Amino acid sequence: MSDQESGEKDGSRREFLKAAAAVSGVLAVAGIASVMKAVVIPAVPSQAQTAVGGFPRVKISNVGALSANVALLFNYPLDNEPNVLVKLGQEAERGVGPDGDIVAFSQVCQHLGCIWGYVASGDSPKVNPSYVATAPVGYCPCHGSVYDLVEEAKVVGGPAPRPVPQVQLEVDSSGDIYAVGMWPPTIFNHDTGSNDVNYDLQGGTPVASS
Repeated sequence: MSDQESGEKDGSRREFLKAAAAVSGVLAVAGIASVMKAVVIPAVPSQAQTAVGGFPRVKISNVGALSANVALLFNYPLDNEPNVLVKLGQEAERGVGPDGDIVAFSQVCQHLGCIWGYVASGDSPKVNPSYVATAPVGYCPCHGSVYDLVEEAKVVGGPAPRPVPQVQLEVDSSGDIYAVGMWPPTIFNHDTGSNDVNYDLQGGTPVASS
């Protein structure tokens, strides 16, 4: 073998080793980054995730008994936790029933804990006739927080820092509507994120399952 051929082979070998080292380095960094991402970045719960366990299953009404835009009040999951159930007359996020328009929410405002009322689209709350709802909303009389009930109680007005939590509903084959849990965020001063309703929702007695 000539010196020239030997030099060319040595050069090719060096280039191959450099390339292999570079690829190994990239893979190592990618692997570390993947591990760090899994460790450092917390998992964000999906909005479609099933509500936490530990809540009573309670019959609220029947689909056939509801009229559009007529609010039905009930306490859940504690006997002092007011909620409102309403057939909105239009499909809503997480809505149940044949038309996907039956929803229920905690009635405790996320601002300072006042009790808000239901206002149908085109109507005004008695406390503020100048406000005309452009969608079915919850309107708080204390400081004017407004929740869009079609869009998971998204805050669309006032000082409330977050939506009110939605009641998880189920409808059986006979049309009976059951409350079976609460979606996050929290009821004012009450955490809905644990599996133990007796621990998280303090200040009242859990309603009896039915």
